[in-house]
Amino acid sequence: MATTGNEVLSWTSQDPRQSQLFGSYGVLYRFQTDTNSQGQTVTTLWRAIRANKEDRVAKLEWAPNGGLGRAVIGKSTLPMADLVRPDPRTYNGRIFNGPDGYQYRWRPANNAHNDVVLQDHNDNVIAFYRPTRPQRYNIGEVHGELHFVRNAGAGVVMHPPLMDTVTVTAMLYRFVMAFGL
Repeated sequence: MATTGNEVLSWTSQDPRQSQLFGSYGVLYRFQTDTNSQGQTVTTLWRAIRANKEDRVAKLEWAPNGGLGRAVIGKSTLPMADLVRPDPRTYNGRIFNGPDGYQYRWRPANNAHNDVVLQDHNDNVIAFYRPTRPQRYNIGEVHGELHFVRNAGAGVVMHPPLMDTVTVTAMLYRFVMAFGL
């Protein structure tokens, strides 16, 4: 994957549920996982909107056994499993419907970098996750990079509803692949 013209976010932590995504301008997304008063594990995705100000993008309520539960993204509530449905056509491929109604697919790129690519409904690669050797930064230890391909497909991957959904599904993809769900 060429990386020129991409928005590249460094992704901290081996556990994507407790991690941050940051660029040269600072932290853009933050996954925070806590246990609520009912004993349920909940991951909240926050997006920085300006210095010291964040908006809640999504809330992921995990099943009691630690498996996939319920996702609340904006005003929509759906099973987390709907965001990482197995793709019968692709080994380790996972599909989801984006906020625009189109179907998207995460799948291994089978390249030298071990990238996992996100394809739109026309098979354009609009984003990809690239694992990296752990490297220490002042924000945290980075284990990968999330690349948004600015001009691919319809060129809307950087628009908040889709960019937020890409970030949530990238985290869920990493989670289901790590735990074989």
